[in-house]
Amino acid sequence: MLKVNEIFYSIQGESSKAGLPCVFVRLTYCNLRCTYCDTEYAFYEGKDYSVDEIIEEVKKYNCKLIEVTGGEPLVQNESKELMKQLCDKGFEVLLETAGNMPIEDIDKRVKIIMDLKCHSRGMMKKNLYENTDHLKKTDEVKFVIGTREDYEWSRDILGKYNLNKKCIVLFSCVFDKLEPLTLVSWILEDKLDVRYQLQMHKYIWHPETKGV
Repeated sequence: MLKVNEIFYSIQGESSKAGLPCVFVRLTYCNLRCTYCDTEYAFYEGKDYSVDEIIEEVKKYNCKLIEVTGGEPLVQNESKELMKQLCDKGFEVLLETAGNMPIEDIDKRVKIIMDLKCHSRGMMKKNLYENTDHLKKTDEVKFVIGTREDYEWSRDILGKYNLNKKCIVLFSCVFDKLEPLTLVSWILEDKLDVRYQLQMHKYIWHPETKGV
């Protein structure tokens, strides 16, 4: 069984899949407590589902793109079986993970979107840097940046772990903490080979809206 916070159909707001219709399976629980989090409601609340029940719910939306997210989905080990079975049934599966849980045994068909936590998130010591050795070309690493210190650290980590050669790299702002123009200016000034992204859903709907 898996504890599920919500299952909903919306537009993918981030990653290289931004703008595409997507079914989100938000699992309950997180083992981090970042200084700012837009899904604190997923820390504890949820309903028990079997893998088969989740898949049946997902099928109702007639959408091939699925994201397993949280919270931190890898806290529940059964999430790996869910992703495998979704892949077996022909879905394109994305995993949103905070980067502090091992990823090496996740089904290779899954596109991993992995955070590396910056200074201002308060959880940088939890980053599991060994995960960078298991990234595929199709995977993505995301840096959510709130300060200049965050940016300079992220820029250094790019080089230290050779991330541009391993996967797609995403830079975004902490919503309402750093101006998008500021981060874009830094990226262009340093000629970084990264993809800037907005949290699209927070501009379409009110930033506090759930289920989008």
